[in-house]
Amino acid sequence: MWQRLSFRTQLFLPLGLSFLAALAMGGVLLQTFATGQLADESEPGRRSTRTVAVALNDALGASDNPRKILDAFVHSLDPSSDIQFRPLQAGPAPSVKDGLRDLHGVPQWFVDLIVIPDMDAASPVIIDGRRVGDIVFMPDLSADLFEKWIGFLALTSLVAVLMVLTGTIAYLFAGSALRPLQDLGAGLTRIRRGDYATPIPVAGPPEIRQSCEEANALATTLAQLSQDNRDLLHRLVSLQEDERRDLARELHDELGPLLFGIRAGTIALVEAAPSAGDLGRLAQEVMRSVEALQQTNRRILERLRPLYIEQLGLATSVQTLLQNFRRQAPHISVTATLDPDLNAIDGPLAQTVYRLIQEGLTNVLRHAAASHAHVEATIAGEMLAIEISDDGGGFPEGNVFGRGLTGMHERVRALSGSLSLLRADERTYVRCRLPVEAARDEPPRS
Repeated sequence: MWQRLSFRTQLFLPLGLSFLAALAMGGVLLQTFATGQLADESEPGRRSTRTVAVALNDALGASDNPRKILDAFVHSLDPSSDIQFRPLQAGPAPSVKDGLRDLHGVPQWFVDLIVIPDMDAASPVIIDGRRVGDIVFMPDLSADLFEKWIGFLALTSLVAVLMVLTGTIAYLFAGSALRPLQDLGAGLTRIRRGDYATPIPVAGPPEIRQSCEEANALATTLAQLSQDNRDLLHRLVSLQEDERRDLARELHDELGPLLFGIRAGTIALVEAAPSAGDLGRLAQEVMRSVEALQQTNRRILERLRPLYIEQLGLATSVQTLLQNFRRQAPHISVTATLDPDLNAIDGPLAQTVYRLIQEGLTNVLRHAAASHAHVEATIAGEMLAIEISDDGGGFPEGNVFGRGLTGMHERVRALSGSLSLLRADERTYVRCRLPVEAARDEPPRS
């Protein structure tokens, strides 16, 4: 639970709790020590009450008319005085809290919070050996409670000011530390996604600055490694194309004439042999085998190196590829949306686009069990977008690129592009994005 809280919450929550604890402790200490302090402050008044009671009893005992002296004493007392005479028939004395006169705005809850000690000092008044009342000490603690209230307000205000001041400092400190950390996190996210060009701002405390500098150095290293990897992939693709070209040339120059010679000899044998008999039948079978070998050779040559891309252009070559696919798989309806500007693309990019569409249609034919497929190749700005979709059964869960698409993924990466395979709306999509300008800037191969 604690780990899920934000940094500011983890910082401010202990601070707030510590200030509240300090405030509560101040209240406890105030309640604890206020009682003894009030008792000590009232002790002189208690002693004075006892002294007055002794003097009054002496005067009453020596007087011939003690009642008159008592009345004169009672009339001489100030109603606001802490020392009062309470006749015996007046009943029990009120508590000190009942005698509070002017609280000066002190709230009742604060008065109830303070434990006021029992300060009643009652000294009996005796006339003719009979108790007629008491001299009582009823102090007015309003001023003392007001003083305690002011002290409590001062303590609360001090705690509040310290809380606001500390919170402001902590907030500013957290902001100065969090902003660089957020920039560092965003930069690491960009690095994880392959964006090594945008540097991470170097700011904050020295420890965070060092982390940002190390992350920027890591991004520079990864960018160099990524570029080296693309160069190696591009070189690999170029070598593969060279190997395909050499193999196609060997098949065309070596195997082609041999098949043509076998076919010519077979034709001569068929014409010289009688129309009936085993020799004629065997010659016809050899002729059919030679024709199948020639068709297979042409199909292999077409897959190894479609030479007519350079002659007809990429758009026309893709149209030819689609026509051949329709003849090969008449049960699959194939539609296409091709940008006319595709004919302006040549070199490795044209070869990659052709191979990608070829591999995608081959997968549709072999694995999708689809009834409809759509091919789209458009140029938008400096990006070439290719999409091959079908309404087949899709791919199993956790599917990864097969051998064909893995090779195409390497080709696409060599050209700084992206290739993805996804399933949406009951259709399977192979999507590719290639930078056109980067491909145009490739140096020509020798």
